[in-house]
Amino acid sequence: MKKLLVAAATALLCLLAGCSESPRPAAAVKKTVAPPEPIKGRSALYQMYGAARSWAADAQVLELHSIHLSEVKSERGKAAAWQATFVSPQAGRARSYTYSVIEAEGNLHKGVFAGLDEGWSGPRGNQKPFLIAAVKTDSDEVLATALKKAVDYEKKSPNKEISFLLEQTSRFPDPVWRVVWGTSVGTSDFSIFVDASTGAYQQTMR
Repeated sequence: MKKLLVAAATALLCLLAGCSESPRPAAAVKKTVAPPEPIKGRSALYQMYGAARSWAADAQVLELHSIHLSEVKSERGKAAAWQATFVSPQAGRARSYTYSVIEAEGNLHKGVFAGLDEGWSGPRGNQKPFLIAAVKTDSDEVLATALKKAVDYEKKSPNKEISFLLEQTSRFPDPVWRVVWGTSVGTSDFSIFVDASTGAYQQTMR
């Protein structure tokens, strides 16, 4: 009888010890963070437009241009950051916004970031504001159109960085994308205009 009691007590102690053991931690799950990718121009513009509408219900687009960042792998037809200027004709105000896929120098912040609210007295020179609904094409689409007209230039300057400028001027009836071979309009020797509404080729500038 005594032996049975000792055996039962031993079994009970073992059971209690087993229950009190801490559960083994689950194997750590390794999370793979995807590198930031550049974004299309129209997509970035609509992100900024949402913020601009909170600033001014009548916000119109004055200009959009691409910003390339060395920290993000380049991809033709896209950019790591974009800057847009919106205006409020009713309030006579203008405000710039940026959209970036990373935090970067030049006051670029990930996502949408609002710049200063400034006075705007109306169109200056040939540039004039336009409704965002007129932008029916994206930067990758207009690049495809431009490349068809840039075959000879591409042979001479293959894989050259391409920038984008979206605006409306008196030169064309609709807003146009200017596809620029180079980092800016001022330093480029070749660019092509593509209608932002129809996607049709407009003109080549050399």
